[in-house]
Amino acid sequence: MRYYLLGLLLPLLLAPHAAAACECLWQGGFATVQARTDFVVSGSVIRTSGNSIDLSVDRALRGGRGRDTVRVWLRTDDYCRPEVERFPVGSQWVMALYEITEDVPGGFNPHTPNTSYGRVGDYWLSKCGGFWLSREGEWATGNLIDAPRWVREPEMTPVLIDLVEQFVNQRAGREALRQAASEDPALRELMLDTRAFMRGDPMD
Repeated sequence: MRYYLLGLLLPLLLAPHAAAACECLWQGGFATVQARTDFVVSGSVIRTSGNSIDLSVDRALRGGRGRDTVRVWLRTDDYCRPEVERFPVGSQWVMALYEITEDVPGGFNPHTPNTSYGRVGDYWLSKCGGFWLSREGEWATGNLIDAPRWVREPEMTPVLIDLVEQFVNQRAGREALRQAASEDPALRELMLDTRAFMRGDPMD
């Protein structure tokens, strides 16, 4: 009888956890969603703790508070955010972040301070669109523009961070991003080598 009752109760006990799943609609690629966020930053992950990462700010593309490091809160409970494992220490990213401006009821548990909604003054990253781009040096790739929904690593030509910064500050248009992301990589490399040659840079 005891095992029978346990069998009846177990699904009920697990139900809240099973229901704690994020459901959201795709809000668009990076070119679309970044306009609604508070901080667009190019940085490197230097630390992870619980459901947060510390991002060393290499370059503030738009917004921010002049900090060298910002804390970004990721998935826990049913918050529609990516898993922290997606952003290992040493990885480089361009992120469009929302600032946490008020405490959320039930968002902080003093017994698990490293796992929470996040602290006021920190930032959080949404998973419901192309809110992040993978970065390698001065180049970025990801769901930037015209990529299929929920595809995080579409086939595209890497785009200069300089151009992304110009776009988020409305100094370049969507067509410039579209062309840069779709141009022939070999042709781009030839153009860069030609410019370096004209400047007199040493060639490999």
